[in-house]
Order: sequence, then structure tokens, then C-alpha cells
Amino acid sequence: MNNPILQCRQLTQIYRVGASEVIALQGLDLSVVQGEMVGVIGLSGSGKSTLLRVLSGLLQPSGGTVRFDDLQLGSATPRALDRYRRDDVGFVWQSTAENLLPTVSAEMNVKLILDLYGADNSAERANELLCRVGLAERGRHVMSELSGGEQQRVALAMALANNPRLLLADEPTGALDAESSAGLFALMRQIQREDGLTQIIVSHDDELARHVDRVIRIRDGRVSSENRWDDETGREIGEALVIDTIGRLQLTNEQRAALGGTDRVTAEVENGAVTIRPANNGGSP
Repeated sequence: MNNPILQCRQLTQIYRVGASEVIALQGLDLSVVQGEMVGVIGLSGSGKSTLLRVLSGLLQPSGGTVRFDDLQLGSATPRALDRYRRDDVGFVWQSTAENLLPTVSAEMNVKLILDLYGADNSAERANELLCRVGLAERGRHVMSELSGGEQQRVALAMALANNPRLLLADEPTGALDAESSAGLFALMRQIQREDGLTQIIVSHDDELARHVDRVIRIRDGRVSSENRWDDETGREIGEALVIDTIGRLQLTNEQRAALGGTDRVTAEVENGAVTIRPANNGGSP
């Protein structure tokens, strides 16, 4: 496997609310190679959006390490993080209010972000980006004249304005219907294949799995499993449970139920395989 361009080790994020603490990430491990398109799926509160905020440099982790290329985000200076967000990262939010200015045209939304980056010929470049996301004829329309799917395509064009090395998308189809969602995922997949752009997409939509190289599932602030899809057959290759760097393994509720719901098990190694059984129980696994 190629060396990862992005790597998290034992990543921890704790929010303090008054005298209480909420642990959003609990020693999460993640590696992503250059050009990979990764989907992150998890229930509300699982830590997936917090993960994206840490990866974007918007949130300093409470513990552990997160590295992009040679930059350690947790120990980087504010100036280095500003440069990282400006030069390396593109971001698509779920809410159009966070992505777009509602009173100006699609073309102006993209042009303004290009102007912030100091791009030459920003009007021409804005049109090129809108063409790339399939909005060649919609550039002069304001947001209220565009569908939800079209608005998210404008947001994607803006995220590509700085030619990022890493694209992060937080529930980009959360407010879209099934057809618009599939179209946006397919467009992001096309961009990944054409440019080799590394992408990490958070979504509640299992349809995402059909458009990415790998899906990881987060539960309780840690990666619990991952699976891949075969492009040729369109079938799931198979789900693998993930053992983190300190040897922890998360079982699903169904697997725990098969163990009788116990929190004490034995692990026996035999002929290169590990068998898990309820502790003090000699029955079948």
C-alpha cells in the first residue's frame, strides 16, 4: 500500500460544556493514501463531523496526532494552519447558507472565492469551474433560482477554486433527494478519477458506498469497520472489523448479542485464527 498522505493516530477530541465533558473522538485511527476517495458513515453523534473539522485544521485535537503530508496539524502554528486551509483543502458543507452567498449569482459566488485566492482571470476561471460541475448555462442565476442539487454543485466548484490536494465534504447530500444525491456523488467520483483528488466525504447515505474506494464506519468516536466496492461488479467486497493501534476491536450489537451480551470474553488462538467466546463458557463461539 502507498504511504498515506493523511494519517490519524489515537486521535481524541473532548468538548467541555460547563463542568461536563463530551468525548467526540476516542482514539481514532485513520490512514488515507493520495488520490483515494473515502466515505465516512456513522450515526448522529458518532464523531464523523468532528473528524472533518479536525482534518480541515478548524479544530485543534485534544490528543493524538493527525498529519497531512509533512504537516502535523495538532502542533502546527496558526500561520501554518492558515496556509494549509488556503492551499491544500477544499470544503463543502451540508448547509447552503455556509457554502454560498444567496443574493449573488452562481458565477459571482465562484468568482469571489477566486478573487480571495488572488487568481488571475477569475471570471473566466469561474465559468470553467461551473462548466466542470455541469452548470455551464446556470452561472447567472442566483441561489433561489437553482435547485438544491445545483446549489451543492456551485459549492463544489467553489471548493475546487484553490486546486486543493484534499477535498472534505460534510453531509453534502443531506438536504438532497435520492436522484440529486446520486448525481453529486457521481460528479465527485468523476473529479477524483480525472484529477486524482483525495476526498473524504461524510454522509448518512449508504448510497455513498457505491461511489467511493472505501467506506469506513465510525461508532463511539472510533473506526469500527471498513468495506470496499468492486467497480466492475458493483458489489460489496466485504466488511472488515478494524483493530486500532492499541489492539481495540469494536463488535456490532448483533455480534455482542451472539456472545450473550456479556462484556467479558476469551480470545483463543488456534491454527492462525482467533476465536472469541464468552468468558467462563465453553460453548460454541
